[in-house]
Amino acid sequence: MTALVALVVALLLMLVELRISRAHERVLRARGAIAPADPAYEAMRWGYPGAFIVMAIEGGVFGPAPRLAVAVGVTVFVLAKLLKAWAIRTLGVRWTFRVLVLPGAPLVTAGPYRLLRHPNYVAVIGELVGMAILAGARASGPVAVAWFGFLLTRRIAAEERALGLR
Repeated sequence: MTALVALVVALLLMLVELRISRAHERVLRARGAIAPADPAYEAMRWGYPGAFIVMAIEGGVFGPAPRLAVAVGVTVFVLAKLLKAWAIRTLGVRWTFRVLVLPGAPLVTAGPYRLLRHPNYVAVIGELVGMAILAGARASGPVAVAWFGFLLTRRIAAEERALGLR
């Protein structure tokens, strides 16, 4: 039951983020943003929600995680969401699911970007880790984190090339 509740919460939050991303994307495209090649976007698009679904199924099949694990997982997930919200707020309209670059716009170095180069992606990994712990997804959790981590390395490389950092 815990894994199902966590899944519903995670999916609802993803829908909110999707709505924000699409609104920002419309604004950026109207301002002339460029969409460079992104070798990870399509896999991330289905893989991110899919990872949560698979972890919730594992948690449902093999029973609930111990109470302490649930508490730790919820804490990690909430902290990750707070970091992501901070990153979204700091980037403003420049935050989207897609890599979109506004020509001539300066690199954002405020908020969590003062501390981390890619706080949004750190948050994404935190969300996955939190879900894995709270769902008790001992098999699918590490696989999902590793696989999504791989996708993020490809995404980061594309993003940094587009921003002229590589």
